[in-house]
Amino acid sequence: MQYFVTGATGFIGKRLVKKLLQRKGTVVHFLIRPDSAAKLAELRRYWGVSATRALPVWGDLLHKELGVAPVALKKLKGQIDHFYHLAAVYDLAADAATQVAVNVDGTRHTLELAHAIAAGHFHHMSSIAAAGLYEGVFREDMFEEAEGLEHPYFQTKHESERIVRQDSKLPWTVYRPAMVVGDSQSGEMDKIDGPYYFFKLIQRLRQLLPPWMPSIGLEGGRINIVPVDFVVQALHTLSHQSGIAQKCYHLVDPVGYRVGDVLDIFSRAAHAPRMGLFVNAALLGFIPKSVKKGLLALAPVRRVRSAVMKDLGLPEDLFSFINYPTRFDCRQTLAALEGSGVQCPNLKDYAWRLWDYWERHLDPALHLDRSLRGTVAGKVVLVTGGSSGIGLATAHKLAQAGATTLICGRDQGKLDAACAEAQAQGHALHAYAVDLADAAECERFVQQVLAEHGGVDFLINNAGRSIRRAIEASYERLHDYERTMQLNYFAALRVTMGLLPGMVSRRAGHVVNISSIGVLTNAPRFSAYVASKAALDAWTQCAASEYADQGVTFTTINMPLVRTPMIAPTHLYKNVPTLSPDEAADMVAQACIFKPVRIATRLGILGQILHALLPRVAQIGMNTSFRMFPDSSAAQGGQSDKPQLSAEALALQQMLRGIHF
Repeated sequence: MQYFVTGATGFIGKRLVKKLLQRKGTVVHFLIRPDSAAKLAELRRYWGVSATRALPVWGDLLHKELGVAPVALKKLKGQIDHFYHLAAVYDLAADAATQVAVNVDGTRHTLELAHAIAAGHFHHMSSIAAAGLYEGVFREDMFEEAEGLEHPYFQTKHESERIVRQDSKLPWTVYRPAMVVGDSQSGEMDKIDGPYYFFKLIQRLRQLLPPWMPSIGLEGGRINIVPVDFVVQALHTLSHQSGIAQKCYHLVDPVGYRVGDVLDIFSRAAHAPRMGLFVNAALLGFIPKSVKKGLLALAPVRRVRSAVMKDLGLPEDLFSFINYPTRFDCRQTLAALEGSGVQCPNLKDYAWRLWDYWERHLDPALHLDRSLRGTVAGKVVLVTGGSSGIGLATAHKLAQAGATTLICGRDQGKLDAACAEAQAQGHALHAYAVDLADAAECERFVQQVLAEHGGVDFLINNAGRSIRRAIEASYERLHDYERTMQLNYFAALRVTMGLLPGMVSRRAGHVVNISSIGVLTNAPRFSAYVASKAALDAWTQCAASEYADQGVTFTTINMPLVRTPMIAPTHLYKNVPTLSPDEAADMVAQACIFKPVRIATRLGILGQILHALLPRVAQIGMNTSFRMFPDSSAAQGGQSDKPQLSAEALALQQMLRGIHF
């Protein structure tokens, strides 16, 4: 038996050809463009046959009779038992002209070729899209009843099927597969389409929230999904049966799910938060079109919508189909497949394979260079407070990644030691001695950096001063608040505002401000420190809004407690779980690579949520911890900082990792 297949290099087509070639003694002729000749060897390896059984026919859908040469036409005439037309555009995002050329004109040209070679039976791969946005159940014997065909994809799939039904002089059969996803056994898929568009959103939810936390999903309309292996097996089985001429078969999942159910199934497969509450997307239909159009006419709304859609990789038309109204009857298909062993598997049983394959092979993030070297190599990076602690660990990491790394600090001896340490490790640091709390020195330093390096690409505002003292012990110490503000807030502003104009002129730059978890939890005994960091946080949010369209981005890191010289005077912290400087430097590296708006621990986020939703409860909790732990020896006038702690205090130390007591 001999076959002819268009679209044999495609996702469904190459699997169908492999299935056909498993039939003993079969020969498959397949259409291929001359510019795809390099694919031949790989295709034959995939099919596992020699060149004598898989024969290329050179041509193109865009030409009459597919542009097949007369000599080839003569050889094919009367030889083809089954002609499968699978070549088409299966993409909602494709432009209208391309869809018309391939789906409509291509089908007409294919049918011309099938007539010219007197093929035995014409099998046309249509789509459930041929039904348009039909309200209700669309049967296999329905065609003209289709409605809502305004979208180019729906329109061209419907029109191509019409051409086969009206113009074919050969026995024909139409197959309408549902939304085709990857293989139910391997998960293999060749592109992001259909439900895959939501995978990035599910992945983000998994990164932000623990899997046990319920989330809210959209209920939406019904969406029908089938794996490619079922489509191929069903097509192969049906096309070799008798009595199928002039019939249509729906290759769909008899079960079908609502959009919200599909999202929940894939959320479970991704170990992401399950969607415990669903909002009916039909409610969006009550918003008048004039109101929607008016909102989208506003520049801020358009920009936000475009940014979110681009970030998540969602096509513009996607939300038009959230309330998809059509369900598909497939009784004729089920009856024809009965006893064959071919049936559509349950999505719940193979969704994890689809997710796993997407995350390993199709996730767009896989193709981006997310390494620190790929981000900062050849760039100029300034780390303030870089002579010790978090700053020094960060500077080493950046320099090792190929950045021209500048550090600054007050102590020349520490700076020299840092440079010597870097040299011993095989990289270099450029050190500057400066007291950033001094306005004149800070101005001189910024000008020196501009003169010697032309500005910086990354600025890490790490220099800081922390004071642990209760307010009741600070009535006569207003200078504590002044000096923390001078370094933690004003110095960071002076450096940042001195370097911002250069970043704006290059339309590129990233500022990382090291803040504190205490800003989120309102940690007692740190009113001076937290207030200065909170001021920097607020300024950063304002700056990020102003520079959002100028290529300059900002990240705030609400750093948990880190084992650095800054906390050494407080002996209490020796028994408290802390991050190492290297772990803190990893957080800074992530800020440089991914450029998020904020990096915070889950404990910090929990504290912020608690203060927002239950402020009185949060205050009681923080006050309890405040009374459990004493002031430092300095705050007590030199008294011992090694008191006997209660069992509750010791337990709290271990539970609240990294919070400022």
